[in-house]
Amino acid sequence: MRVSEKEQGMSSISKIAILTGASLAWNPRAIKEATTLAHAGFDVIVYGSGTDRNRLEVDQALARRNGFAFESVESSLKINLVHELCSMWRRICARVGRETFKFLRIESHWQFGPAIARLCRQANAANADYYIAHLEQGAWVGAKLMRQGRRVGIDMEDWYSEDLPPQARKSRPIVSLRALERQLLQQGAHSTCPSDAMSVALAREYACNPPAVIYNVFPWSDRTLIDGLSKDKSDSRILSIHWYSQTIGPGRGLEDLLAALPRLEHRAEIHLRGNPVSGFAEWFADHVPETWRSYVFVHDLVPNEELLSRIAEHDIGFAGEMKYCKSRDLTITNKILHYLLAGLAVVASDTAGQQEVAVKARGAVFLYPSGDPMALSHRLNALLESKERLQLAKTAALQAAEQTFCWERQESALLGTVRRALGSIS
Repeated sequence: MRVSEKEQGMSSISKIAILTGASLAWNPRAIKEATTLAHAGFDVIVYGSGTDRNRLEVDQALARRNGFAFESVESSLKINLVHELCSMWRRICARVGRETFKFLRIESHWQFGPAIARLCRQANAANADYYIAHLEQGAWVGAKLMRQGRRVGIDMEDWYSEDLPPQARKSRPIVSLRALERQLLQQGAHSTCPSDAMSVALAREYACNPPAVIYNVFPWSDRTLIDGLSKDKSDSRILSIHWYSQTIGPGRGLEDLLAALPRLEHRAEIHLRGNPVSGFAEWFADHVPETWRSYVFVHDLVPNEELLSRIAEHDIGFAGEMKYCKSRDLTITNKILHYLLAGLAVVASDTAGQQEVAVKARGAVFLYPSGDPMALSHRLNALLESKERLQLAKTAALQAAEQTFCWERQESALLGTVRRALGSIS
């Protein structure tokens, strides 16, 4: 997107600090936000966390390549006695915070992670004109900055107080998270989130203005980098179904896909990409029918810049998100948007977020009721048995990606939202 000289002049005086407390490489939404704002003339710095020196170097290279700065909360990972003692102290405080909540149900900011105090100090030292809070640590720091009179906005990447399965939520500081969300959404200078469904729900829950919707999509220009290679498939004559996540295991919707396999009327390769969880071999043996095991392939994660190429090798993208919490139901995950950009037909569970995508990508996304393998098998069979139907869905996917679900269609909305928050336009 081109930015006029007038617009650059309006924004070049403003310093924006994006608060994540996470590795930049693991937070593509923050990368896209920072890149767009930097290209528009803002002075942008992201405060995150490099978990080791190699990760820090990757994050800093990403920032330089996209025109903004990145600073780790880990003191640039300088290995010396003072750094080690400080790091140890923060880990002790975080452990005490977790244990205090576990036994006494007393919430504290240390439950948000060991880097929370340093992230707060760095944010204050930045003296930025504007702060944008991402993730839970960023939200806590953003709320504190707001109480100090700083101008703060929030990107609700997830609905933090309504995230994770019920068992995991028992150790979460839910009351504190809800208080942070209420403060930032009601009093923040701007707010954004990844779906219309989540925007409506947040506005209803917190009596706030609906957050602006910025889909968590990727640039259409990324398609020029597709390498055209076939590294995943073992037999190019057989159609293939692709699924990916950071981890492979239970609770991610794969149970639906694997339970649907005996009902498929046509052979297909099943390609899963991610890090297998502990005990994966036993789980795999329990869930994959013996007659299908030679057709199911597990792949390691690949660098972000290669992922679209590997997805594009396949024919159908599976997005079986589960409705175990409000956040997961309302959000739109990266995978369904990546599938569209890669030009795959999509079969997806009927979460509110994915229903939203299906409406706007008509003809590309085929929904099934979450937890219903028989219905899923019907959707898959319809695509596997008809090359014409499959090709029409692939064409519709690319059309939806180009017209709606690509970053080039989203960045103007982000810029407009931030400019209004800064008072650049009224």
